[in-house]
Amino acid sequence: MSITAEIIKLEQQYILQTYKRPELVLESGDGVWLYDTEGRRYLDAGSGIAVNALGYANQTVIAALRQAADGLIHVSNLYFTAPQALLARDLCQNSFADRVFFSNSGTEANEGAMKFARKWGRQHGQADKTGFVAFTGSFHGRTMGSLSVTATEKYRAPFGPLIQPVTFVEFNDLEAARRAITAQTCAVIVEPVQGEGGVTPATPEFLTGLRQRCDEVGALLIFDEIQCGLGRTGSLWAYESYGITPDLMTLAKPLAGGLPIGAILMTQAVADALEPGDHGSTFAGGPLVCTVAHAVFRHVNTPEFLHHIQASSRHLASQLQDRVANSPLIKQVRGKGLMWGLASIPPAVDIVAAAREQGLIVLVAGPQVVRLLPPLTISQSEIDLLVDRLLKALETIG
Repeated sequence: MSITAEIIKLEQQYILQTYKRPELVLESGDGVWLYDTEGRRYLDAGSGIAVNALGYANQTVIAALRQAADGLIHVSNLYFTAPQALLARDLCQNSFADRVFFSNSGTEANEGAMKFARKWGRQHGQADKTGFVAFTGSFHGRTMGSLSVTATEKYRAPFGPLIQPVTFVEFNDLEAARRAITAQTCAVIVEPVQGEGGVTPATPEFLTGLRQRCDEVGALLIFDEIQCGLGRTGSLWAYESYGITPDLMTLAKPLAGGLPIGAILMTQAVADALEPGDHGSTFAGGPLVCTVAHAVFRHVNTPEFLHHIQASSRHLASQLQDRVANSPLIKQVRGKGLMWGLASIPPAVDIVAAAREQGLIVLVAGPQVVRLLPPLTISQSEIDLLVDRLLKALETIG
């Protein structure tokens, strides 16, 4: 039995079967490339679902890991550690935020943001100021609170009843949102660019209108930038291109280059509603993960690297619009920065499988949207190769 077959057999025997995986075992990576146990090479346009922002075997991440391994790995949040404080400082000084709370994942960050909004709402309104407004196409996580504001019914239905009250409104429909956001709303949660829901950017008018309506009724505005933040859309934060700021923002996926971390960024006005004991986490913000996250953040947050992302973004956009959009199998190409969705006529899973046969890893974002999330380090020549392989995959289907 080959090592690939052996690993797949063990997974199917011992791991809870909640994932559908292709029959390959990934073994190593370098830059934008992944290698499996059979020696096959794949250009990775998924980045571990937007996590591996600096690609594989990145020297910034490796050096930070080595440095962190020589120090403390864990002490809990009962004690001060330098890496946590330094990362928090840099996140605040380079965003709208005054305070940070660290978590272990994106879904935990959204859970925490919802808790903070509930307490803030009770302190700034009547006792029933507990409602949330979220949007069609949204994805905020799979735990009970974050699932409550995730729109996809197949994720929600088996686990109800979920947290209430939550009102779902059509994404980018400002008038409907204005009607839904009332004095009983404690917070509105929205992705500036939806990821799992189809890679759909919010319109500037929509987000500006949400900010205005939240201010009118005294509700908090939460931006979920777990997938679209930290350089993914071409600026450090997705909200920057819209010219408005939220009250809270959740981060996770790319922040530590592959290690588990999440963060809730907030204004001092929100922080003032919280006190010791209101929230906590055993593992969150540990010295090892924060050392790596600090290194990743400093790497991304340089003019040179952000300019690289912007140039790569323009090149990918032009290649998709000029070449892929002409395919008879593609109805629409949409996205921002290095985050793109291809609305397809055939099922997206068929295109994902065909791309894998061409040595290209892409993702789905709904039944008929193929998602591209290459590492932020991708070069223009690698973008050309990505598009070449994607077109070959489309040809094998069409």
